[in-house]
Amino acid sequence: MSKQSMREEAERLVREAMEKRTLAIKQGNTRIDAVCGKCGAPNRLSAERGATRVKFACKECGHKQETL
Repeated sequence: MSKQSMREEAERLVREAMEKRTLAIKQGNTRIDAVCGKCGAPNRLSAERGATRVKFACKECGHKQETL
């Protein structure tokens, strides 16, 4: 199967599922993987839908900052 045919098959299956109402698609919070600007530790954050910048404190050093 080529990529194009796989893509078309996936789109067809999603359309059929939405017509049958067996598949519920909902939008939730966005998960952001941020890196601390002070110590470089990875931090995983949860942002509300539509939020572009999120304030957080590093889990390792406690440095308060804002995501980009």
